[in-house]
Amino acid sequence: MTVLVVTGTGTGVGKTVVTAAVAALARDRGVDVAVVKAAQTGVEPGEPGDLDHVRDLSGVEDLHEYARFPAALSPAAAARLHRCAPVELSDVAQRVAELAEHRRLVLVEGAGGLLVRYDDEGTTVADLAHTLAAPVLLVSEAGLGALNTTALTLEALANRGLELAGLVIGSWPPVPDLACRSNIMDMEMLAARPLAGAVPAGAGQTDAAVFRDTARACLAPALGGTFDAHDFRESHKP
Repeated sequence: MTVLVVTGTGTGVGKTVVTAAVAALARDRGVDVAVVKAAQTGVEPGEPGDLDHVRDLSGVEDLHEYARFPAALSPAAAARLHRCAPVELSDVAQRVAELAEHRRLVLVEGAGGLLVRYDDEGTTVADLAHTLAAPVLLVSEAGLGALNTTALTLEALANRGLELAGLVIGSWPPVPDLACRSNIMDMEMLAARPLAGAVPAGAGQTDAAVFRDTARACLAPALGGTFDAHDFRESHKP
Protein backbone atom coordinates (compact mmCIF):
# COMPACT_ATOMS: atom_id res chain seq x y z
CA MET A 1 0.00 0.00 0.00
CA THR A 2 1.00 3.64 -0.39
CA VAL A 3 -0.34 7.12 0.27
CA LEU A 4 0.11 9.91 -2.27
CA VAL A 5 -0.68 13.54 -1.47
CA VAL A 6 -1.80 15.67 -4.42
CA THR A 7 -1.30 19.38 -3.88
CA GLY A 8 -0.76 22.45 -6.00
CA THR A 9 1.13 25.68 -6.38
CA GLY A 10 -2.21 27.43 -5.77
CA THR A 11 -5.94 27.27 -6.34
CA GLY A 12 -7.39 26.37 -9.73
CA VAL A 13 -4.32 24.64 -11.14
CA GLY A 14 -6.09 21.33 -11.80
CA LYS A 15 -5.49 19.22 -8.68
CA THR A 16 -8.87 17.48 -8.84
CA VAL A 17 -8.44 16.50 -12.48
CA VAL A 18 -4.95 15.16 -11.79
CA THR A 19 -6.26 13.27 -8.75
CA ALA A 20 -8.98 11.76 -10.94
CA ALA A 21 -6.43 10.81 -13.60
CA VAL A 22 -4.21 8.97 -11.13
CA ALA A 23 -7.27 7.30 -9.59
CA ALA A 24 -8.47 6.20 -13.04
CA LEU A 25 -5.07 4.74 -13.93
CA ALA A 26 -4.96 2.82 -10.65
CA ARG A 27 -8.51 1.54 -10.99
CA ASP A 28 -7.96 0.40 -14.58
CA ARG A 29 -4.98 -1.66 -13.37
CA GLY A 30 -7.06 -3.37 -10.72
CA VAL A 31 -5.62 -1.37 -7.83
CA ASP A 32 -7.99 -0.78 -4.91
CA VAL A 33 -7.79 2.98 -4.51
CA ALA A 34 -9.44 5.41 -2.10
CA VAL A 35 -9.53 9.19 -2.53
CA VAL A 36 -9.60 11.60 0.43
CA LYS A 37 -10.49 15.29 0.49
CA ALA A 38 -9.79 16.51 4.01
CA ALA A 39 -11.72 19.74 3.46
CA GLN A 40 -13.88 21.01 0.60
CA THR A 41 -14.44 24.76 0.47
CA GLY A 42 -16.56 26.90 -1.82
CA VAL A 43 -19.33 24.30 -2.18
CA GLU A 44 -22.68 24.28 -0.40
CA PRO A 45 -23.82 21.16 1.50
CA GLY A 46 -25.57 18.75 -0.83
CA GLU A 47 -24.01 20.22 -3.98
CA PRO A 48 -21.50 18.21 -6.07
CA GLY A 49 -17.94 18.73 -4.93
CA ASP A 50 -14.46 17.73 -6.01
CA LEU A 51 -14.90 14.09 -5.03
CA ASP A 52 -18.07 13.84 -7.12
CA HIS A 53 -15.99 15.05 -10.07
CA VAL A 54 -13.35 12.43 -9.27
CA ARG A 55 -16.03 9.72 -9.22
CA ASP A 56 -17.52 10.84 -12.54
CA LEU A 57 -14.14 10.89 -14.28
CA SER A 58 -12.43 7.88 -12.74
CA GLY A 59 -15.22 5.53 -11.68
CA VAL A 60 -13.69 5.26 -8.20
CA GLU A 61 -16.38 5.04 -5.51
CA ASP A 62 -14.20 4.81 -2.39
CA LEU A 63 -14.35 8.53 -1.55
CA HIS A 64 -13.91 10.29 1.78
CA GLU A 65 -14.62 13.96 2.58
CA TYR A 66 -14.16 15.04 6.20
CA ALA A 67 -15.26 18.69 6.22
CA ARG A 68 -17.11 21.13 3.97
CA PHE A 69 -17.44 24.91 4.12
CA PRO A 70 -19.54 27.00 1.70
CA ALA A 71 -17.13 29.95 1.63
CA ALA A 72 -14.46 29.82 -1.08
CA LEU A 73 -11.63 30.46 1.37
CA SER A 74 -8.87 28.49 2.99
CA PRO A 75 -10.20 25.82 5.36
CA ALA A 76 -9.02 27.85 8.36
CA ALA A 77 -10.65 31.09 7.21
CA ALA A 78 -13.85 29.31 6.15
CA ALA A 79 -14.14 27.59 9.53
CA ARG A 80 -13.80 30.95 11.30
CA LEU A 81 -16.35 32.59 9.03
CA HIS A 82 -18.92 29.83 9.53
CA ARG A 83 -18.13 29.52 13.26
CA CYS A 84 -17.23 25.87 12.81
CA ALA A 85 -14.50 23.75 14.34
CA PRO A 86 -11.40 23.71 12.14
CA VAL A 87 -10.21 20.61 10.35
CA GLU A 88 -7.95 18.53 12.59
CA LEU A 89 -5.31 17.20 10.23
CA SER A 90 -3.99 14.91 12.97
CA ASP A 91 -7.37 13.16 12.86
CA VAL A 92 -7.26 13.12 9.07
CA ALA A 93 -3.81 11.52 9.16
CA GLN A 94 -5.12 8.78 11.44
CA ARG A 95 -8.09 8.12 9.16
CA VAL A 96 -5.87 8.02 6.08
CA ALA A 97 -3.49 5.61 7.79
CA GLU A 98 -6.44 3.35 8.64
CA LEU A 99 -7.67 3.48 5.04
CA ALA A 100 -4.20 2.62 3.78
CA GLU A 101 -4.11 -0.56 5.84
CA HIS A 102 -6.71 -2.10 3.53
CA ARG A 103 -5.97 -0.44 0.17
CA ARG A 104 -2.98 -0.39 -2.13
CA LEU A 105 -3.32 3.32 -2.85
CA VAL A 106 -4.85 6.26 -0.98
CA LEU A 107 -4.86 9.61 -2.79
CA VAL A 108 -5.16 12.67 -0.55
CA GLU A 109 -6.10 15.88 -2.36
CA GLY A 110 -5.26 19.09 -0.56
CA ALA A 111 -7.22 22.34 -0.57
CA GLY A 112 -5.53 25.17 -2.47
CA GLY A 113 -1.74 25.13 -2.34
CA LEU A 114 0.81 23.28 -0.25
CA LEU A 115 0.90 25.84 2.58
CA VAL A 116 -2.79 26.78 2.81
CA ARG A 117 -3.88 26.82 6.44
CA TYR A 118 -6.35 24.31 7.80
CA ASP A 119 -6.48 25.82 11.31
CA ASP A 120 -5.38 28.93 13.18
CA GLU A 121 -2.18 27.22 14.31
CA GLY A 122 -1.04 27.14 10.69
CA THR A 123 -1.32 23.39 10.05
CA THR A 124 -1.05 22.72 6.32
CA VAL A 125 -1.24 19.84 3.87
CA ALA A 126 2.58 19.86 4.00
CA ASP A 127 2.27 18.90 7.67
CA LEU A 128 -0.19 16.16 6.73
CA ALA A 129 2.24 14.75 4.15
CA HIS A 130 5.04 14.87 6.73
CA THR A 131 2.93 13.03 9.32
CA LEU A 132 2.00 10.36 6.79
CA ALA A 133 5.55 10.18 5.37
CA ALA A 134 3.80 10.42 2.00
CA PRO A 135 5.30 11.57 -1.30
CA VAL A 136 3.76 14.65 -2.89
CA LEU A 137 2.53 14.94 -6.46
CA LEU A 138 2.71 18.67 -7.23
CA VAL A 139 0.34 20.25 -9.74
CA SER A 140 1.34 23.53 -11.36
CA GLU A 141 0.37 25.84 -14.19
CA ALA A 142 2.52 26.39 -17.24
CA GLY A 143 2.07 30.05 -18.15
CA LEU A 144 3.47 33.40 -17.12
CA GLY A 145 4.12 33.59 -13.37
CA ALA A 146 4.16 29.83 -12.87
CA LEU A 147 7.92 29.54 -12.40
CA ASN A 148 7.99 31.60 -9.22
CA THR A 149 5.13 29.78 -7.53
CA THR A 150 6.54 26.43 -8.62
CA ALA A 151 10.02 27.28 -7.34
CA LEU A 152 8.66 28.46 -3.98
CA THR A 153 6.55 25.34 -3.55
CA LEU A 154 9.40 23.01 -4.46
CA GLU A 155 11.62 24.88 -2.01
CA ALA A 156 8.99 24.47 0.72
CA LEU A 157 8.83 20.74 0.00
CA ALA A 158 12.61 20.39 0.21
CA ASN A 159 12.86 22.46 3.41
CA ARG A 160 10.34 20.15 5.10
CA GLY A 161 12.07 17.00 3.93
CA LEU A 162 9.09 15.97 1.80
CA GLU A 163 9.53 13.64 -1.16
CA LEU A 164 8.48 14.95 -4.58
CA ALA A 165 6.68 12.17 -6.43
CA GLY A 166 6.45 14.27 -9.57
CA LEU A 167 5.51 17.61 -11.09
CA VAL A 168 2.42 17.75 -13.32
CA ILE A 169 0.96 20.56 -15.40
CA GLY A 170 -2.72 20.50 -14.55
CA SER A 171 -4.11 22.31 -17.59
CA TRP A 172 -1.96 22.42 -20.73
CA PRO A 173 -3.47 24.81 -23.30
CA PRO A 174 -4.28 23.56 -26.81
CA VAL A 175 -2.13 26.34 -28.27
CA PRO A 176 0.64 26.99 -25.72
CA ASP A 177 2.19 30.43 -25.82
CA LEU A 178 5.89 31.23 -25.51
CA ALA A 179 5.78 31.35 -21.71
CA CYS A 180 4.18 27.90 -21.51
CA ARG A 181 6.68 26.36 -23.89
CA SER A 182 9.76 27.93 -22.35
CA ASN A 183 8.69 27.28 -18.77
CA ILE A 184 8.73 23.52 -19.22
CA MET A 185 12.52 23.31 -19.40
CA ASP A 186 12.92 25.56 -16.36
CA MET A 187 10.35 23.59 -14.38
CA GLU A 188 12.18 20.35 -15.09
CA MET A 189 15.40 21.95 -13.86
CA LEU A 190 13.65 23.17 -10.71
CA ALA A 191 12.21 19.73 -10.03
CA ALA A 192 15.46 17.98 -11.03
CA ARG A 193 13.49 15.52 -13.15
CA PRO A 194 11.28 15.38 -16.24
CA LEU A 195 7.67 16.41 -15.89
CA ALA A 196 5.40 13.59 -14.77
CA GLY A 197 2.82 14.78 -17.30
CA ALA A 198 0.72 17.60 -18.67
CA VAL A 199 -3.06 17.20 -18.64
CA PRO A 200 -4.74 18.94 -21.60
CA ALA A 201 -7.03 21.84 -20.74
CA GLY A 202 -10.65 20.74 -20.77
CA ALA A 203 -9.87 17.10 -20.00
CA GLY A 204 -12.05 17.31 -16.91
CA GLN A 205 -15.08 18.13 -19.05
CA THR A 206 -14.84 14.97 -21.19
CA ASP A 207 -16.67 11.71 -20.52
CA ALA A 208 -15.07 9.01 -18.41
CA ALA A 209 -13.86 6.84 -21.30
CA VAL A 210 -12.15 9.73 -23.09
CA PHE A 211 -10.73 10.96 -19.79
CA ARG A 212 -9.15 7.59 -19.01
CA ASP A 213 -7.57 7.54 -22.48
CA THR A 214 -6.16 10.99 -21.75
CA ALA A 215 -4.80 9.86 -18.39
CA ARG A 216 -3.07 6.88 -19.98
CA ALA A 217 -1.53 9.08 -22.63
CA CYS A 218 -0.29 11.93 -20.46
CA LEU A 219 0.47 10.35 -17.06
CA ALA A 220 0.88 6.58 -17.39
CA PRO A 221 4.38 6.64 -18.96
CA ALA A 222 5.76 8.62 -16.00
CA LEU A 223 3.86 6.83 -13.25
CA GLY A 224 5.03 3.44 -14.40
CA GLY A 225 3.27 0.12 -14.78
CA THR A 226 2.17 -0.40 -11.19
CA PHE A 227 1.14 1.51 -8.11
CA ASP A 228 3.13 -0.67 -5.75
CA ALA A 229 4.59 1.54 -3.03
CA HIS A 230 8.22 0.54 -3.64
CA ASP A 231 7.97 0.73 -7.42
CA PHE A 232 6.24 4.11 -7.25
CA ARG A 233 8.86 5.67 -5.00
CA GLU A 234 11.81 4.18 -6.85
CA SER A 235 10.53 5.37 -10.23
CA HIS A 236 10.37 8.97 -9.05
CA LYS A 237 13.82 9.39 -7.54
CA PRO A 238 15.77 12.19 -9.24
